[in-house]
Amino acid sequence: MSSDIIILQINTAFNEASISISRNGLLVHEMINANQQEHAGFIQPAIKEICTQMNISLNELSAVAVMNGPGSYTGLRVGLSSAKGICFALNLPLICINTLDWIAFGNQTTETDLICPMIDARRMEVFTGLYDCHMKNISPSSGMVLDNNSFSVYLLSHTINFCGTGASKWKEICNNKNALFLDETHDTSHFASLAFSQFTKQRFANLAYSEPFYIKEFYTIAKPMKS
Repeated sequence: MSSDIIILQINTAFNEASISISRNGLLVHEMINANQQEHAGFIQPAIKEICTQMNISLNELSAVAVMNGPGSYTGLRVGLSSAKGICFALNLPLICINTLDWIAFGNQTTETDLICPMIDARRMEVFTGLYDCHMKNISPSSGMVLDNNSFSVYLLSHTINFCGTGASKWKEICNNKNALFLDETHDTSHFASLAFSQFTKQRFANLAYSEPFYIKEFYTIAKPMKS
């Protein structure tokens, strides 16, 4: 039996969904679906196909990793449900990765002191966090409504690399010379690295009680009941 650590990775946090396989922390195969409306129907066929192409069975998996938010409410629910279903069926550990951790990890650079991943949360709001060059979390994941004074305390004495889907609207109103918007470099290979690190440290999620990390609660407008 192979001693390799084989992890199935599910990322449906954004418009583009990804199903991938990594071996010992290295990405070996990936399938992508660009239509957000098709994520739910994409996952299971993609898992079956990717395993066929890799000539592996689900029984050979060491764990399942899922991008657990923040991100698309529907996408996060779909991804986590699929991951939990496989883990329950095959008695596998579940690894949940914070989306902001992933973006920050993939955009580490020596050009700035800090890294600030941003996820667009509509209008001028973003989900964000702040990390140093060693991936130490300086400011925890939170929601923020951007204005001209955002991050002013940190920008006084630090250069910051702003990245992610929410960085473009911050760039439009930010005039601070210590704010940089470098070419983004995060991809599924960084997801694989983080998942492998969590596996080796045995940092597994509670399979029964794991929920998507929304940051903001999901609200729906209830339809009035007919009398």
